[in-house]
Amino acid sequence: MKRKSRLVTWCCLLLLAGCASVDPDADYLLDPALYAQAIDQSEDRFPEIAPLHLDEEIKHWLDAQLGPDRGSEAYRVSALQELLYGESHLNIQYSDRKTHTATEVFHARQGNCLSVMNLYVAMARHLGVDARFQTVKVQPSWDRRGGLLVLSQHINATGRLAARRHYVVDFTPEIALQQLTERTISDSAARALHFNNLAVEALVAGETGQALAYVKNALFIDPANSDAWNNLGTAYKLLGNLPMAEFSYHYALRVDEGNATAVSNLVKLYRKRGDEALARRYERIIDGFNRRNPYFQYAQGQRAYRSGDFAGARDHFQRAIRLKEHEPDFHLGLASAHAQLGDFERAQQARDAAARVLKSNEAIYRPSERKLRIIDDDSILHNAAQGFSIEVRSGIKTFRPR
Repeated sequence: MKRKSRLVTWCCLLLLAGCASVDPDADYLLDPALYAQAIDQSEDRFPEIAPLHLDEEIKHWLDAQLGPDRGSEAYRVSALQELLYGESHLNIQYSDRKTHTATEVFHARQGNCLSVMNLYVAMARHLGVDARFQTVKVQPSWDRRGGLLVLSQHINATGRLAARRHYVVDFTPEIALQQLTERTISDSAARALHFNNLAVEALVAGETGQALAYVKNALFIDPANSDAWNNLGTAYKLLGNLPMAEFSYHYALRVDEGNATAVSNLVKLYRKRGDEALARRYERIIDGFNRRNPYFQYAQGQRAYRSGDFAGARDHFQRAIRLKEHEPDFHLGLASAHAQLGDFERAQQARDAAARVLKSNEAIYRPSERKLRIIDDDSILHNAAQGFSIEVRSGIKTFRPR
């Protein structure tokens, strides 16, 4: 059976969570000459691709919708939600087929989450609202596209409304986020993600040379992007350049030693090369990643549950909780396993634990629940703080288009 290479893309076309404490890359010496071959440009090769550019038509339309008295920043944030997603306005729909710039999304009326966040951030800034990109890890789920496996990750937008108040906006299909993994990134890092996505789309389309150009551009912009290094390796592997593929996967690990996707690709590369000892060594590293990965344990629990192995499911859910207790889905899975085993008292205890986690983490953004949250930072004491104060705005109730 033909083995599939693994790619990483942003919603959305970072990584399969590893939580690594070992160095999987200790014996590999990175050759500076190969680095120079990987990043062999001195300037951005695609300056004409401007993810945050708004054409004059969009600016005029936006100004006409809001009018000269644009109201408070909170009002503008709410208004943008209605303009983007309201059925009587742009009514933008989710599509993972192509990563668009802000202008392209406006005219296409569809896009993935990175594309739509390009439009949101650009529009918000045009209206004088603070807006930044924010990455959020999702629970790993692989999508088969031709001969490739693609892991999608997630990005949304956030910004300050006051010194102690901020908002989070989103555009996403039904996905499951990893809690407490939000991280704001710079515009340049977001631009690198844009080219990383274009590279993945080109690889899926069989345009490997174009993919190589895009992913190299991503790494020129942000050489600390571990996922782009992984995808560079896959491009080189498809071109038959195994030394550069090996180097790229290892550099992905140099940037992020928890990048289990790069380790998995190394296993396939070494097996293809006939080096079974190295392949087995990296398989053992993946096993170590999985033992420390709460989401892997949760996925194994779900698999065991579906097969009727409720005791095995219980054990996996319990391991997931020990590794990360602030995930309500883990407790709910455990409750289901206990119920199937006839232990109704423990099932109720697990359900109660899930309710406590949900209550204590109300301000953590959960997609497909609300597209906009305005959060009072003064009530946030720590990751599991009680009593978060959240104002939810639908946009429809607070915004009347002009």
